[in-house]
Amino acid sequence: MPPPLSSVLCAPETKPQLEGGSPANRAILVIPCYNEAENLDLDHYESFALGGETDLLFVDDGSTDRTPELLAELEGRAPERIEVTTMSANAGKAEAVRHGVQRCLTRQPAFFGYWDADLATPLDELPRFREILDVNPALLLVMGSRVKLLGRTIDRKTLRHYGGRVFATLASMMLGLPVYDTQCGAKLFRSSRETRALFDEPFLTGWTFDCELLARLVRARRDSGGPPAEQSVYEMPLRSWRDVGRSNVGAADFFHSIVELARIRRHYLARER
Repeated sequence: MPPPLSSVLCAPETKPQLEGGSPANRAILVIPCYNEAENLDLDHYESFALGGETDLLFVDDGSTDRTPELLAELEGRAPERIEVTTMSANAGKAEAVRHGVQRCLTRQPAFFGYWDADLATPLDELPRFREILDVNPALLLVMGSRVKLLGRTIDRKTLRHYGGRVFATLASMMLGLPVYDTQCGAKLFRSSRETRALFDEPFLTGWTFDCELLARLVRARRDSGGPPAEQSVYEMPLRSWRDVGRSNVGAADFFHSIVELARIRRHYLARER
């Protein structure tokens, strides 16, 4: 039996707060890492952190390769802009993201989000996410979307693409949202009471936790009588995305994710009779 989530979260830390940007415009990006030693581009991360107003918070999710050593080196290069927090055991991406978000929110950033450690979505896409939130005050979330269009470079394996289209269609039907790509690992939130609450409770699901986040927002809007969730979420077609070639998701995981979608619908969206 895996340990309870409460036992795998790291103990309270005493590291100084990140200092990049001012409270009015600071963004913190959570980057979950599990055995990412082959994918971590330390020079690129350092250059990005020192060259803008976005701080980086890496969450080592119990890695067993050289990831902890590489993250420690990266933190040492720019400790005022980069921080590493460590889970005492592997808890999965969903809980690693949630833990990182809860930690970064103690610093009251204006924006927060999460990004895949392998940089399948390049970090130079992030300013476009910020710009959309800056000019649209009603938006709470910008999601990267891997849409293969003319003038864009979306390098995705054919089988994964079509499997993703099937999953996305089912997710859209389940959520009641015209969403194209729930699973792209690049998302940026405006920090608000509503978005912070999305990360209060542990997720019921693993790989489909992105869908669960959207379901939480749909339910919150439905229960409060506020504007529908689709008025607060924007999907931005990415200019560039590359399939790094390594995936922990197989056929069995795909079918398990369908079961997770049903669980999400039953828990968050099914109306009581």
